[in-house]
Amino acid sequence: MKLTQLEQRAAITIAGIYGLRMLGLFLVLPVLVVYAQGLPDYSVILAGLAVGIYGLGQALLQIPLGYLSDRFGRKPIIIAGLLIFALGSYIAAESTTLTMLVIGRAIQGAGAIASTLMAFVSDLSRPEVRSKLMAAIGATIGFAFVLSLILGPWLTVHIGVSGLFYFTAVLSIAAIAVVVWLVPEEQKIHIDNSHVLPVTAQMKSVFANQQLQLMNASIFALHLLLTAMFVVIPLKLLSNGLPLEDHSITYLTVMMASFLLMLPMMIWTEKKQQHVTAISLALFMLVVATLLLSVQPSLMVIFVCLGLFFFAFNFVEAMIPFSVSRLCAVNHFGTAMGFYSTSQFSGAFMGGLLAGYCLQALDEQILFWILCLICLIWFIAIRIWLQPVAEKTDT
Repeated sequence: MKLTQLEQRAAITIAGIYGLRMLGLFLVLPVLVVYAQGLPDYSVILAGLAVGIYGLGQALLQIPLGYLSDRFGRKPIIIAGLLIFALGSYIAAESTTLTMLVIGRAIQGAGAIASTLMAFVSDLSRPEVRSKLMAAIGATIGFAFVLSLILGPWLTVHIGVSGLFYFTAVLSIAAIAVVVWLVPEEQKIHIDNSHVLPVTAQMKSVFANQQLQLMNASIFALHLLLTAMFVVIPLKLLSNGLPLEDHSITYLTVMMASFLLMLPMMIWTEKKQQHVTAISLALFMLVVATLLLSVQPSLMVIFVCLGLFFFAFNFVEAMIPFSVSRLCAVNHFGTAMGFYSTSQFSGAFMGGLLAGYCLQALDEQILFWILCLICLIWFIAIRIWLQPVAEKTDT
């Protein structure tokens, strides 16, 4: 079904806001731990918190801010969230201690507007085309993530990490301009908001769905792995002789290779409807990558492990929301996504905390063993409990 002009405008502008915000959030991911080493109160556990603490505010505030947008309107809450994000970016840019940097990152995460943006999409679209708008937002988030890995190290060489945070504040202000002047005015094409915002009466039934809970556990584990990897991998690349200015080309190379491998896998998975097999294969790659990283590998082996990791990450990141959308009825989708988003950002927070603690109190090798064990348990759980994904129904 063809999108109306209103729906096309909503897709472009809301995806643009999402992309600007996520680019600002992830730009510092590949360089933050390296920068933290130069701050006076540096400790590895604080550096891990700096990487992952944005997920805590995101996890705690998504649903409350979504409900507030019902009461006060979408645009005011989105603008408030972007201002909070800009404030956190400014505090992080001005930080002279790692503790203040952690506080700035926490404030960044408190601008949790994902659920409100999804609600806005629901307001401005018909149910039968809403999946197209969600897909556009998903693609924009993926592009912003890839772009941040490539631009982050390169920009750091030229403007420093403080400059990155100032840049993220500018991106947030630009997103506010998009909200004010380009996003369509608030209206409800479809009145039922249960597609997007969690409904208390539905939470029990969604929570009781074991397949959905397996997907929530999966997105938790996936973002725990991602955040933990970016606490240790930049340092590992440096210790193996790769200067920071070369990290961008490294990430670009492995991401391009992973995407080239992922596309045929996605096509095969959809054509053959082998979702369980495909996810299992991706998780096996994560097991192999984390195991190899635990044995003090050479720089070339690290590149191979990064390729395996990003292939598996990008594939599973795409498959989990697809599975969630098929595993629950349309009128439970908002509730399911509330659990999903909370699990995702909780995983990001726990990944930074786990990596920081292990590197400070234990050992890098133990961290990779723990990550490998998580991947192995996850692989077994998928093989045992994940059922073939059926077409979604409205019942």
